[in-house]
Amino acid sequence: MTLQSEIFEQPARLSDLLGNQRLTAEKIAQTIRQHDIRWVFLAARGTSDNAGRYANYLWGAQNRLPLALATPSLFTYYNQPPQLKDALVVGISQSGQSPDIVSVLAEGRRQGCLTLAITNETGSPLAGSADLVLDIQAGVEKAVAATKTYTTELMAIAMLSAALSENKLFWQQLGKIPGWIETVLKQDVPIARMAERYRYMRQCVVLGRGYNYCTAFEWALKLKELTYVVAEPYSSADFRHGPIAMIEGGFPVMAVLPNGMVFDTLLEMIGKLRHEQAAELVIISDEKRALSLAQSPIPLPVDIPEWLTPIVSIVPAQLFAGHLTRAKGFDPEKPRTIGKITETN
Repeated sequence: MTLQSEIFEQPARLSDLLGNQRLTAEKIAQTIRQHDIRWVFLAARGTSDNAGRYANYLWGAQNRLPLALATPSLFTYYNQPPQLKDALVVGISQSGQSPDIVSVLAEGRRQGCLTLAITNETGSPLAGSADLVLDIQAGVEKAVAATKTYTTELMAIAMLSAALSENKLFWQQLGKIPGWIETVLKQDVPIARMAERYRYMRQCVVLGRGYNYCTAFEWALKLKELTYVVAEPYSSADFRHGPIAMIEGGFPVMAVLPNGMVFDTLLEMIGKLRHEQAAELVIISDEKRALSLAQSPIPLPVDIPEWLTPIVSIVPAQLFAGHLTRAKGFDPEKPRTIGKITETN
């Protein structure tokens, strides 16, 4: 298996996850309701941390659950964990091996909290520390850069949201995700040609907001770990507060702006970057108004509900990063310095 083949596995993996783990998600949701959970405390690192950013928006908006992202060093080096009363303590990790994430769940359990592991390894230390386990069922992922484990983490988070909502429409919408991703994957060759344009790129910014704040971070991470580009992710709101001053003629800006509640504010910014600051734009969107501003437009299927767009919109970003890696003459299977499993304390 290669990075490219694992990207193309995603529709099948997501379909299997939805079919095989819906009952598990519904049972977990029932247990959560029985415990009168008031908020969520979530620990993750790297790609899984970006999945946590998605949960922050989705569980907050759709399930009215406030979510705090953990600072694991408080549990390890400082040994001063916060009070977690009434929290659902969640750990997200592809490998389930990182001691600092395990320590958060272990402390949550010690404080009497309900704990949940979302992982690809049900025999891992993280799973062993949890009361509840949701297996993302991504299969073996050999590429160092996570692709299918990320989208299956997002799907697991979305499935839990649907189960907590007890809304049949949400499950129907989830069932359309594999087909939407299949449509995106048909753009592989055009995206490969597009990536050639950026083979000398050394730095860029990546913009997203709302549900796709996580997509901006994950796209930037893929560019950093595969192409070694200095890629800085921002919410468009934060970007306006200072960093926008970096942009000058030809400066590369990657942006994710599917239709939704934050579309208009993002579109306004992208228009300013193109017309007033002459930025070089790569845009992922399902809206012609946004795509028409880009030197490099990447269309999404139309009519994806906003809450599900991060699961689909990251796929063209994965393709772009993989093809740019090859265009720069690097090996996407062997990114320098990093390995598949990173254990932090």
